[in-house]
Amino acid sequence: METQPIRKQILDTIIRKSNLKQKVFDNTFSAFNLLKDTLFELASELDDELEGQLDRRVRLEYRDRGKFEAQVQVADDLLLFQMHTDVFQFPTEHPIWQTAYVQDDPENSYCGMINIYNFLSDSFKFNRNADEGYLIGRIFINRGRCYFVEGKQQTTMRVADFGREEIDREALIPILESAIGFSLNFDLLTPPYEDNKRVTVDQFNTRLDNSKFVTGKRVGYEFDVEDV
Repeated sequence: METQPIRKQILDTIIRKSNLKQKVFDNTFSAFNLLKDTLFELASELDDELEGQLDRRVRLEYRDRGKFEAQVQVADDLLLFQMHTDVFQFPTEHPIWQTAYVQDDPENSYCGMINIYNFLSDSFKFNRNADEGYLIGRIFINRGRCYFVEGKQQTTMRVADFGREEIDREALIPILESAIGFSLNFDLLTPPYEDNKRVTVDQFNTRLDNSKFVTGKRVGYEFDVEDV
């Protein structure tokens, strides 16, 4: 029996989109594994260059947190790198739609995403589960391994340049260095007095007291995205 037009359309869409999204996922996963290797090498190089110049209690350490996560601790800062397992499209107002690369073929706009978060290392050390971290960068990668970056002080490959280069180790180094540099200069500020003027006995006496006092680099302050 001849396939009905709407069913053929459904089948064609499933085949086309499934193959496309699988390719995007594979490229993103490959790039994330490359990011892990590059981050490990960068952390080792920085650690060697700092040998003998730091208090031994100050740590610079890479750790693999599993298939889709990695971290690097730099002194009091912890950078978490997380690959999202889904593939994304962009809203119509996103500047990606203004690029010739995407206008020529809209399927180039489907991207995987790697997030970069900045936390205080003590938040994890002391299990302060209510502490806040900040998304400071995102790397987007498409079916052709082309990429662009959004984030704090990330200027190496903005969306306007999408489609010009493929992601590789040399591309990752300035992205990682920018993320580390921003985190080190993004200091912990004293929270507003009004936010902490009252506490309860329970906050001091429960065994989870550490997690009841929220700490973050800009608690009580607005975290702007002016350079994203």
